[in-house]
Amino acid sequence: GRQPCEEFRRRGKEMVDLIADYLENIEQRPVYPDVEPGYLRSLIPEEAPEEPDTYEDVVKDIERVIMPGVTHWHSPYFYAYFPTANSFPAMLADMLSGAIGCIGFSWAASPACTELETVMMDWLGKMLKLPEDFIAGTHGQGGGVIQGTASEATLVALLAARSRAVRMILASDPQRPETGITSKLVAYSSDQAHCSVERAGMIAGVRMKKIPTEQSDKYAVQGETLRRMIQEDKAAGLIPFYFCATLGTTPSCAFDHITELGPICNAEKIWMHIDAAYAGSSFICPEFRPLLNGIEFADSFNFNPHKWLLHWQIPLGRRFRSLKMWFVFRMYGLKGLQDYIRKHVELAKEFESLVRADQRFEISADVVLGLVCFRLKGSNEVNETLLKRINNGRKIHLVPCQLSGQFVLRFAVCARTTESRHIREAWRLITQLAEEVMQELPH
Repeated sequence: GRQPCEEFRRRGKEMVDLIADYLENIEQRPVYPDVEPGYLRSLIPEEAPEEPDTYEDVVKDIERVIMPGVTHWHSPYFYAYFPTANSFPAMLADMLSGAIGCIGFSWAASPACTELETVMMDWLGKMLKLPEDFIAGTHGQGGGVIQGTASEATLVALLAARSRAVRMILASDPQRPETGITSKLVAYSSDQAHCSVERAGMIAGVRMKKIPTEQSDKYAVQGETLRRMIQEDKAAGLIPFYFCATLGTTPSCAFDHITELGPICNAEKIWMHIDAAYAGSSFICPEFRPLLNGIEFADSFNFNPHKWLLHWQIPLGRRFRSLKMWFVFRMYGLKGLQDYIRKHVELAKEFESLVRADQRFEISADVVLGLVCFRLKGSNEVNETLLKRINNGRKIHLVPCQLSGQFVLRFAVCARTTESRHIREAWRLITQLAEEVMQELPH
């Protein structure tokens, strides 16, 4: 029979062709699948095969079983959620990472795995012009780690903050039972923060309070509000210990005022974590770096380079994941990455100006980066109907958010291959459906 390596060479080349064809022709596919929940079960056997299937059969089933149920995140007609990574250097690095297949739970388990990640996080920190204390360097005072997700990062920071708070209290009052401390701990986040922040509080078993924000403040947490809540909670015998500030909230990409919030947290010995999951990558562009001013007051900071671009992680096993960053950073260069982000921001600005030019629509939040929040002037119902029509058409895909009790449509520039023509086509489609929806309204 053929040698396994020979077979792999052939299949590997075929797979690269399949992936290239998929990405090259992704625009032809409906961006959102037309299937019902449970569609897949009836398409494949109830059990794994006794005897091996042929590789040909497996490949045939990609189109038959998988593709009908795929939401195509990398289609230029995908405008939902936020962008996610997809570049050729990253895919090539993934192959290498899978091949080396090490589990880097300690330095000795694979020294390159740990060391490259440390250096890549420093490269990233320097791209963002982070303060020196965030860089591992050779002195190892700071440093970063690649977490599974932003949700995990927020939780890890919360757990670190919790243990620091307990340690500090026990140091001043060694007789105090530890259980009595955790029940009094209170953490804060914006009412605009991602649901994963609230979930981190639940997993860590601490109270999480949401700080209300106002449309007039561009949905950003105000120092005054935080200060007032801290005072009230301390008066009630609670122990404020953690605040998660958000730079670029999920609903509207709002920015909490960390230059104002940081000093309050520092004075109260509250751990300030900054979640910049989406917006963080834009800080490699000098014109967006001021959005990160105040980082010097923070104890920890996370963002997702995979969207645009202190403590180790909970799972022990980790893949050789820094290879992706090494490949991407080297093959794009800082300039290439900056250009990519700027292009997305320009496309969002183009969409914003199309919306503003149409009297029937309104912009619901500042457009700072690649997210445009907009709606039809009128009821929530009319906007819900519009969104339903847009997504049922399966030509473009959007998700909504709630802002000040209003149902708002989010238009996020996501795919690497999105161009101006896609933006204009999306707007043509939206206005056409808006017309239909408005004609059906009782006059």
